[in-house]
Amino acid sequence: MSHILDAASRVKWDRATAAKRAAFLAAAAYGVKTLYPVICRRLGARKDCRNNPQGPVAENGSTCLVKPRTDAPEHRKKTQTSPGVNAEFFKQILTLAKILFPKLVSKELGLLSLHSVALISRTFLSIYVASLDGKIVKTIVEKKPRRFIFQLMKWLLIAIPATFVNSAIRFLECKLALAFRTRLVDHAYRTYFTDQTYYKVSNMDGRLANPDQSLTEDVMMFAQSVAHLYSNLTKPILDVMLTSYTLIQTARSRGANASGPTLLAGLVVFATAKVLRSCSPKFGKLVAEEAHRKGYLRYVHSRIIANAEEIAFYRGHKVEMRQLQKCYRALADQMNLILSKRLWYIMVEQFLMKYVWSCSGLVMVAVPIITATGFADGALSVCVFQVEEGMHLLITGPNGCGKILFRILSGLWPVYGGLLHKLPQHMFYPQRPYMSIGSLRDQVIYPDSVEDMATRGLSDKDLESILDIVNLNHIVTREGGWDAELDWKDVLSGGEKQRMGMARMFYHKPKYALLDECTSAVSIDVEGKIFQAAKDAGISLLSITHRPSLWKYHTHLLQFDGEGGWRFEQLDTATRLSLTEEKQRLESQLAGIPKMQHRLNELCKILGEDSVLKTVEE
Repeated sequence: MSHILDAASRVKWDRATAAKRAAFLAAAAYGVKTLYPVICRRLGARKDCRNNPQGPVAENGSTCLVKPRTDAPEHRKKTQTSPGVNAEFFKQILTLAKILFPKLVSKELGLLSLHSVALISRTFLSIYVASLDGKIVKTIVEKKPRRFIFQLMKWLLIAIPATFVNSAIRFLECKLALAFRTRLVDHAYRTYFTDQTYYKVSNMDGRLANPDQSLTEDVMMFAQSVAHLYSNLTKPILDVMLTSYTLIQTARSRGANASGPTLLAGLVVFATAKVLRSCSPKFGKLVAEEAHRKGYLRYVHSRIIANAEEIAFYRGHKVEMRQLQKCYRALADQMNLILSKRLWYIMVEQFLMKYVWSCSGLVMVAVPIITATGFADGALSVCVFQVEEGMHLLITGPNGCGKILFRILSGLWPVYGGLLHKLPQHMFYPQRPYMSIGSLRDQVIYPDSVEDMATRGLSDKDLESILDIVNLNHIVTREGGWDAELDWKDVLSGGEKQRMGMARMFYHKPKYALLDECTSAVSIDVEGKIFQAAKDAGISLLSITHRPSLWKYHTHLLQFDGEGGWRFEQLDTATRLSLTEEKQRLESQLAGIPKMQHRLNELCKILGEDSVLKTVEE
């Protein structure tokens, strides 16, 4: 005992731990309290079945309250069979279909057709809204406020027909349920009052204990279930078919293989159906027994109302009250049994359909991206071109496209498909050159060392001639010579750092130079001098630039559209410059139109006159 107390004294019980353990114990106690009566009833029912195997036992282990009458000859011939999807089931479905749709052209078929059109419309609207959501997010990422507002207005406008379609689906489903109920009630009433069936049901055949419930509530519930079942089956099937088709087409357009994810989705759905079917309790029998006990409770109430005077004379209210309480307890036990079975079944169903399916969805989204030839942003998909020595390539397109290509060519990004021949002896020169720690000489020869420079057979005189090409020769005397060690990223200006990066290109003399806006802060005359010197040195240029003045130093054009498409062709500088000038001229002209129109409206107001070009101001 002392050892136990000593161990307990060493345990640290903070407030959070105590609360968690108390909650766990409370949940465990509640579970034991809930499941213990059910387990006891199940064990008791099995013992009763062994003692009296022929006694009728209900689904929850308690004996049936009302035994069906077996004096009818039809009942003696027929045996009780469990419901299933078999020939008898389809025969009953066909009989009901003939009742619900008596003619090819009928009100019910018209409502069903309108309901189907509404369901199809909602599916297409859902796909369109999903595409709008993607476009809205794209405008936010690209920081385009005007396009964001435009897409948001489209999203709000499409909400009007979308909400109407959703409301119409509810309306048509209720109308369809009411039409089905009307057909079933007419057929049931005709059958009920034909050949004195109403008398035979109550006095000569005990198979239908509560005809009033069957003719009213059961018919209503069946009609609503049929209408709701059609909606619940049609909408998911359409969603799966159309959404899968859209995703497969999108994946194929991006160069991805969609067969694997499609096969995975089908396998997961099939496995889920198998697991749920094997784990599912017999809810059909359970609900049928619940409906039977509800009907019997209503029947006992109606007996008391019909025989109230006799019961009052006999003073039998205590007996009738016990009978009512017994019937209600039987109904409550059955409902508790259904709830306890649904607890575990819904847990398994939610785990499979929410988490397993979501996990499979993430895998389906990841597989096309991982196995695609290009990258996820769509800037580069399948790109086939060849850059030979002596060619100078200009790269244009949306932001980031050229950088993706340079990262692939430099080996920074992996290639998941296709074949890539890397450029030999190439170097990358970014917009912001890296300034290392060291002397001025180290900045020019980076990443070489002084020993590497000596191995190349170069001296400081050669470095001075290189700085002369990029107009940086004055820095040697300004900063105190080649051996001066300063914080070069702060000492040099933006243009000087870019020219220092170009000096490295002339020092290393690679066969291919990957230039990413590397002279954007350099004056146009010095920039042209650098590019011409690079061409004269036999360096092939692959340039990303937005300056039209540099186009004349290139021979070919590689243009990306940002959606996976690309174009590789010979560059006609004169034609491209003329088209650019026309574009800029049109932009400047169109930019002044709103101001001119506003001024015209003001003049019309001052003069009290109208104009054929006047527009109504908001």
